[in-house]
Amino acid sequence: MDRGQRKKQPPIDNSVSDSTGQYDLRFVLWRQFCALHNIPVDTLPSQLEDDQKDRWEEMKAQRLR
Repeated sequence: MDRGQRKKQPPIDNSVSDSTGQYDLRFVLWRQFCALHNIPVDTLPSQLEDDQKDRWEEMKAQRLR
């Protein structure tokens, strides 16, 4: 799918709620990022290579408020 044709998704709230736990939207976003880039989900953001860190920061900036 072409990036220009993707539907723009609204930003995700950047806060952890006691009621959402593992389903907190930031964790869901991390799991999506890992799946997209074939990265083990137990990897920490600090363990990413430089280009991966840049993509993660870009994804967070686009999707989190």
